[in-house]
Amino acid sequence: MENKTQKRAPIVVIMGHVDHGKTTLLDTIRKTRVVAGESGGITQHIAAYQAEYKNNKITFIDTPGHEAFFAMRGRGAQVADIAIIVIDASEGIKNQTKEAFQHATEAGASLIVAFNKMDKPGANPEKVKGELLQEGIIVESMGGKIPSVNISAQEGTGVDEILETISLVAEMEELKADFDKPAEGVVIESLMDKNRGSTATLLITSGKLKEGDIVGTPSTYGKIKRIENFKGEIVKELSASDPAIIPGSFNDIPKVGEIFMVFKDSKEAEEFVALESQKPSVERVPTPEQRIVNLIIKSDVQGSLEAVEYVLNSISQEEVFLNVVKAEVGDIQEKDIKAAKAGNAIILGFRVKANQQIVRMAERDEVVLVTSDIIYELVEKVRKLINQLFEPEKHRVDLGKLEVLATFLTKKNQQIIGGKVFEAEIEKNSLIEVFREEEIVAKGKMIGLKRGQTEADKITIGEECGMMYEGDGKIEIGDILQTYKIEKRKIQV
Repeated sequence: MENKTQKRAPIVVIMGHVDHGKTTLLDTIRKTRVVAGESGGITQHIAAYQAEYKNNKITFIDTPGHEAFFAMRGRGAQVADIAIIVIDASEGIKNQTKEAFQHATEAGASLIVAFNKMDKPGANPEKVKGELLQEGIIVESMGGKIPSVNISAQEGTGVDEILETISLVAEMEELKADFDKPAEGVVIESLMDKNRGSTATLLITSGKLKEGDIVGTPSTYGKIKRIENFKGEIVKELSASDPAIIPGSFNDIPKVGEIFMVFKDSKEAEEFVALESQKPSVERVPTPEQRIVNLIIKSDVQGSLEAVEYVLNSISQEEVFLNVVKAEVGDIQEKDIKAAKAGNAIILGFRVKANQQIVRMAERDEVVLVTSDIIYELVEKVRKLINQLFEPEKHRVDLGKLEVLATFLTKKNQQIIGGKVFEAEIEKNSLIEVFREEEIVAKGKMIGLKRGQTEADKITIGEECGMMYEGDGKIEIGDILQTYKIEKRKIQV
């Protein structure tokens, strides 16, 4: 059987800590290496673009912080061939850096490390290589197999070396695809455009996508009325490794990370979507111990919604349950404030606006708005808000038990008694329950504790003591005093 596969462009994602220079590197490549023209020709936000190096194309996935890349991986989609992990050479690896390595490895992507900000005085890539070694990540100069490059994305130095390294890795991977069969791939961005309708950016992983094709995902389908390349130019077809913008074709907004395919007709696509919709979904359910925090998420595009929901999972939910009651694309509106007020929800806005009228309405209705253009900053704001939101929880801690051996001075609401600790230890100023024949006959607190004639903070098992009791009822010889304290425990997520 004839092998119809041909060489295809590598698909690259750039990952790393939030301020280590991912965006700057992408922008530098975009300005200097975008295929057939300068980046000024790209007038809209898209999720992927192509650069050219030595007459070969390289496709870059450009998503918000690339958290959507993780969401795609969660659905089993092989999105990127190569992951460039950007590390600030003056700061070293951070938790997000470690997460980037983990996600890229689990996604099956080949790794390249870019030591960025080499123009800074404190840049020390050798030290960072040592930190990576401790994490089990060994670059080539340390005897490993992962290539590394020193760059300054700000100054544009080392960028050609990055592109050369991508080309070498791609050559070793022997990336190929069948360009003749119907297209398959992944939805990497989607939104509802007020002028163009449901609009999706598709990344073609194999085959050829043509105008007039019937395309379907597990959630929706449609006939392609128009195909645009990453620069917004109208084309008749695109092939493997190409990003394709599809405006006004899908019946609904497809979900980011969904696999798409071409069907022979609308009936077949409709049956596929109907079958997928019947598959059971796994829903999280709060436990009785968890406190529920309702959230309404608004974002600029569909991919951002999934990214925010994905990264919210980094918040510990042992004590709280984050319940997303609504997640949709678009600016924060009056209906969102009303929904939040009715459902006691917090509104999270990622890369969206709330005008002054909306802000005043939220203040009036005591609705909390949390907004940011940086996804990890948004999540950190949510984390702090939750920690402040709940009153400290009161928690009873039982201490020691004492048997009453003698009673002395008695006056209104106060008594001096003597006894022996027979379980654990008792503490000064603790609360007291008085048991007589296994029933509680009085409650009060300890306002003084002595060992002999000396003031004491604690009396342990086997020791005798005297104490001043203040509370209701009258203590008698033979009574058992259960001591305890109330601790306030604040939620930490």
